[in-house]
Amino acid sequence: MIRGLEHLSYEDRLRELGFFSLEKRRLQEDLRAAFQYLNGSYKKDGDRLLIRECSDRKGNGFKLKEGRIRLDIGKKFFTMRVVRHWNRLPREAVNALSLEVFKTRLDGALSNLV
Repeated sequence: MIRGLEHLSYEDRLRELGFFSLEKRRLQEDLRAAFQYLNGSYKKDGDRLLIRECSDRKGNGFKLKEGRIRLDIGKKFFTMRVVRHWNRLPREAVNALSLEVFKTRLDGALSNLV
């Protein structure tokens, strides 16, 4: 425990320290992995895992196709967890040219989700 923060709730302590919750950190890592699969060093594998649905309409212009699942356990698969969140990311984050730029823009996008 950090001195002076004992009286604060968990959420307030995280906010005071500038940290994301565990749930947001997991989402952050999932989205970083998706970026790597789509653009980075795992691109060959990503072409099989994540299906692109390019669109010029509103949104980020680089959507992923949501798969159909029949069982609840399917919702926990990486490919199902990440698509909905990826499709909500801003265009500047999705179109980042490097992982470092993506990380920075992703942090900004996630901090707005509070």
